[in-house]
Amino acid sequence: MAPDQSFDSNVFVNCPFDDKYAPVLRAILFCLIRFGLNPRIATERSDSGETRIGKILELVESSRYSIHDLSRCQSQKAEEFYRMNMPFELGVDFGCRRFGKPPLSDKVFLVLEEEPFRYQAAISDFAGFDIQCHGGNHATAINKVRNWITAQEGFESSEAAQVISEYEDFDGWYCKRRLADGASLEDIRGSSTAELMRAMREWLGEGGPRG
Repeated sequence: MAPDQSFDSNVFVNCPFDDKYAPVLRAILFCLIRFGLNPRIATERSDSGETRIGKILELVESSRYSIHDLSRCQSQKAEEFYRMNMPFELGVDFGCRRFGKPPLSDKVFLVLEEEPFRYQAAISDFAGFDIQCHGGNHATAINKVRNWITAQEGFESSEAAQVISEYEDFDGWYCKRRLADGASLEDIRGSSTAELMRAMREWLGEGGPRG
């Protein structure tokens, strides 16, 4: 399948989906949309007739940019298995870049982790690559993603503090609006990825509405 016309603005986001990681994911999605990019993520749509690997392959092949967060490669408690989806999807994407023809061979990656050097125990072949750590903090994640985006040609150089402030304004606006519509805090925490991204685009498209 040849890359579509949105290839140059698509960003494949490969990351954990647990509740603890959710604030970091929301911040990353906002930052990408804020800079005019289009996040592509496995949870963007729900289709029981679609295989997970088929969806991942489509997202990888349709995206020039990729963010891979390896923060959950380590088991969190006794008898818990390692989570290998993120390293597997990174490998698929890396192979796509290494063996694909242009524009696939021009794909650009950002690899994130929560803690420095921890990834080397799970995926030692990746030692020596430039891994950025966010410490599980949404503001740090925005800073890392902002630095990566603005290092690419053609993107404005907005300061990280500005983007963080905008995200926190959006988060407050979104919570207030959902509460006013009758949602509970549990409803808000359980917002779908598609719903969140629509709200982010609405807020940014209206210049950051207040109230």
